[in-house]
Amino acid sequence: MCGITGAFCFNNNNFKITEPYITQMRDTMTHRGPDGAGTYVSNDGRVGLGHRRLSIIDLSDAATQPMCNEDATLWVSFNGEIYNHAEIRQELNKLGGHQWKTDHSDTEIILHAFEQWGIDCVHKFRGMFAIALWDAKKRELWLIRDRIGIKPLYYSVHNGRITFASEIKALLQDTAQKRAVNEEAFYHYLSFLTTPAPNTLFDGIKKIPGGTWLRIKENGDIRENRYWDVWEHTTPLTGVSEAEIAERILAELRTAVKLRKVSDVPVGVFLSGGIDSSTNAALFSEGEGKTVKTFSIGYQGEYKSYQNELHYARQMADEVSAEYHERLLNIDDLMDFLPQMVHLQDEPIADPVCVPVYYVSKLARDNGVIVCQVGEGADELFWGYPGWKTALNLQNYINLPMPNFFKKLGLIGLQAIGKSHSSPYEWLRRGSLNQPIFWGGAEAFTENQKQRLLSPRLRGHFSDYTSWEALKPIRKRFEEKAWDTSHLNWMSYLDLNLRLPELLLMRVDKMSMGVSLEGRVPFLDHKFVELAMSIPTSLKTRNGTLKYILKKSVRGLIPDELIDRKKQGFGVPVYEWFFDKLGEQTRQELSTFCDKTDFLDKAEVMRLIDLGKGPQVWYLLNFALWWKEYVA
Repeated sequence: MCGITGAFCFNNNNFKITEPYITQMRDTMTHRGPDGAGTYVSNDGRVGLGHRRLSIIDLSDAATQPMCNEDATLWVSFNGEIYNHAEIRQELNKLGGHQWKTDHSDTEIILHAFEQWGIDCVHKFRGMFAIALWDAKKRELWLIRDRIGIKPLYYSVHNGRITFASEIKALLQDTAQKRAVNEEAFYHYLSFLTTPAPNTLFDGIKKIPGGTWLRIKENGDIRENRYWDVWEHTTPLTGVSEAEIAERILAELRTAVKLRKVSDVPVGVFLSGGIDSSTNAALFSEGEGKTVKTFSIGYQGEYKSYQNELHYARQMADEVSAEYHERLLNIDDLMDFLPQMVHLQDEPIADPVCVPVYYVSKLARDNGVIVCQVGEGADELFWGYPGWKTALNLQNYINLPMPNFFKKLGLIGLQAIGKSHSSPYEWLRRGSLNQPIFWGGAEAFTENQKQRLLSPRLRGHFSDYTSWEALKPIRKRFEEKAWDTSHLNWMSYLDLNLRLPELLLMRVDKMSMGVSLEGRVPFLDHKFVELAMSIPTSLKTRNGTLKYILKKSVRGLIPDELIDRKKQGFGVPVYEWFFDKLGEQTRQELSTFCDKTDFLDKAEVMRLIDLGKGPQVWYLLNFALWWKEYVA
């Protein structure tokens, strides 16, 4: 796990890349790689690569980056892990013709795999990765993001060159890089708590979507290709018994966890006491000769909006004889962390869970662990959210045979009684347009709420626009590729393409790397994802039980009490904290922000604060603090 950066000048440009230019970008990300740093600049000053190293696999100096092949015709800067690197090395050795400079570096695998198979080598890789690869023979730069989008990769094309990096703050070191708000991305941020790829909140800076590569030629030609879509790798498990599917799930998950145990540094597990993290802990402890370290976060005091689940985490730690560590947070921890949180995020990740993820990562790092397994992905693959059950029922209700006239009549009725800003109005509006009800696992504001919230200028600009525009490309792929276009499959597919890579996984990456800790995600191993998306939806929703088939798979592996308890989720008592000092600072920050900018309607923002709309106000505070840090 590392930080990568670089630049490539097109042949119509006189700009020369220098080592100080690359190094300045590189060293904004020292937290991503405190163990070493390297820079490569071509003799003609057309291309440069930078790398910050967090040593995980092959700790020797021979594995430093940027790394080249034996004749220096290929150079790579790589962030992530190729878990099956040993297997690929064996395959390359059988084919012959490859000279190795390292003992077991997964980085060197990328170079020789590209030599052997070209860009198709990406299909060999089982892991998480953001890769920059310079082909000096063909004068081509390749930028590759892993299938699920676990690792971020940003880029900007400006002034006759392309710059790229693991973090946006590195790109901002280029003095020609403008700092301005992408207003369309801001509009979508108000829906999704994050910015859908390929855009970011910075105008002119983009992020590569998951499962996608870019090929950049020296004439400035850029080709984008989606090399992986889950529907192209699924075989419907029809006619397969429930028991056999449950066995396959556990077997594939056991393999995914085993692969993610491979490391030359200490590895631990984030443990909440829920099904996902408990399963991680149980599988991780299998065959271990030493005690597994687990890490948990809770909150001081009692809250209505969130109840600590640490007793479940302790129970699971005892079950696997783990070394257990926990920390209780309070509002001062949040207030102290806010400035650093904004800096680490690069662009707003408006999920308050960023706070506990940072502190549990710090807890692990402070206790000597460099890598931790996390549980993201299981809820999206196995119908794990209570809100999904509601959305599915609503979709089925709205899909009942009825003339569209009645839906539009219902909209008029809701508008007449002053409910045009409500969620039921928005759901009915989508239904009347034959759009799916589900727009993602987390929505901040409805379309009408956004119209009230935006400044008059932006209200006019987006008067005939909705965030469905951001979802259209995903929906198109879904309808073209899915073997079963059921509502549940849409929900999983949408979150696999938006909420997971750009919100949940981004918060894991940015917060864990903020303390130089690597986060690994077994439930999002692409082979496991392909298996999960091959399961008939009837098995995921059997008896209305959330995670029905996953629970069946792990029963006997973890205690029944943890499997059958009511799901709460990893939360933050933001609502209560807004009635404390967080509320005071928020009012001041947002008031100043509204006075200085033309994005939001100040009266509406103050109304939300006065009504105690803590979560919604948190989303706005994130944007205001980001603007102050990176744009103003």
